[in-house]
Amino acid sequence: MADRRNPPNARLRAVREDEFQMSRAEFAKAVIATGTGMGENVGCTSRLVAAWEDGDVSCPRAVYRRILTTMAGRSSAELGFRHPNPARTAGADGPHERESAVERRAFLLDNAGAALALPLCSSTAPPGRIGAGEVRAVTHAVATIFNHDRDHGSSPLRQAASQALHTAYQWLQGATYTERTGRKLRSATGALSIAAGWLSYDSGRAGDAHSLYGEALAAARIADDPALEAHAFGCLSLLAKAKGRPREAISAAQGAQSVARALGSPRMLALFHLREAGGWALMGDLGATDAAIVRTHRLYAQGPSEADPNWLEFFTPGELAGLESLARADLGQHERAATGAEQAVLLHGTAYARNRALYTADVAIQHAVRDRPEPEAAAEAAGRVLAFLPEVRSDRLLQSLHGVAGALQRHHRVPAVADWIEEYRTTATGGGRA
Repeated sequence: MADRRNPPNARLRAVREDEFQMSRAEFAKAVIATGTGMGENVGCTSRLVAAWEDGDVSCPRAVYRRILTTMAGRSSAELGFRHPNPARTAGADGPHERESAVERRAFLLDNAGAALALPLCSSTAPPGRIGAGEVRAVTHAVATIFNHDRDHGSSPLRQAASQALHTAYQWLQGATYTERTGRKLRSATGALSIAAGWLSYDSGRAGDAHSLYGEALAAARIADDPALEAHAFGCLSLLAKAKGRPREAISAAQGAQSVARALGSPRMLALFHLREAGGWALMGDLGATDAAIVRTHRLYAQGPSEADPNWLEFFTPGELAGLESLARADLGQHERAATGAEQAVLLHGTAYARNRALYTADVAIQHAVRDRPEPEAAAEAAGRVLAFLPEVRSDRLLQSLHGVAGALQRHHRVPAVADWIEEYRTTATGGGRA
């Protein structure tokens, strides 16, 4: 998120472009090389260089100031940076802290993108013969997407995921392989379609997500992969609910259950019953919702199984509580929904940052709209949500914040609420979106 008080650093950009005649990526590599020669281990990226030049970081950390001075033969001030402010405490949100955050995000995003792109796009095997190594590369890309997305949101990986999926389809269509490898590659590509569909869903691109989930369903049937088929049906149920189509959500969830019953994974089946509960709740059917939730808890209590797929690891007790809280909210049970969402946040601990942010937003909304509103509690929870930006970049989170703002607007005369609304307008509306 750019600090709009800082103007762009035209001096540093001029040095890079006019004197070094380098792109940002080349300049970042030169920074790393210079640092290595000085005995400094840094992870500079093009995104960090962009943050310096765009004014997001007005004063780099000391190690970068030393490296840049060595490279350019100029002081930090001559390179357009501000002098560090010694009055700031170590815990203050000063330029060094912002720079560290930008550097950390840039490093994570670059490495996640590389993990998707390099194993798939740099291989010299296609369009010749491929085997288990290429299948593993696609499977690894799926794991990379889910591992990165759960803490940082979907926006940074969409393009890399699309490129990886395109390459996987090229392998399917143009390479040669055994029948066994073909089935495995088809299944892996279907799983990659689901992962890419999830990124589209989290980014507010419902149409793209629906198409990708449909591709995964087709891949599952061609490859005779019931686990993939169940997963695709479950995703279609989630998407239908998000689009306000409860009957479609219920039907897709029941389709997922029908396939999953023979797979030996009670927790996968529990998730699909909870998807069904979400559809019934959206229809306002309390009895059917409660019945589906009871089935969910009975299945979940059977514990994990060797048949549980890797993607199911997100379905922790915290996620169980959170998804149930969403159903309670749709039924208008705002007190139970707030309690469940808070429980979800606590049970997640320090993991699953994006989901913690979403459930914290739900806490704020439920406190604001309950029969006896608690605007101060809502504002406190809403303040916790803003702390996740811009580390988490998810359009769903931005939409949730918009919903929080709408719910709190009628309490704008409460000082805590007024302060939050002002912070939201200057923070969330200027950052977080990729």
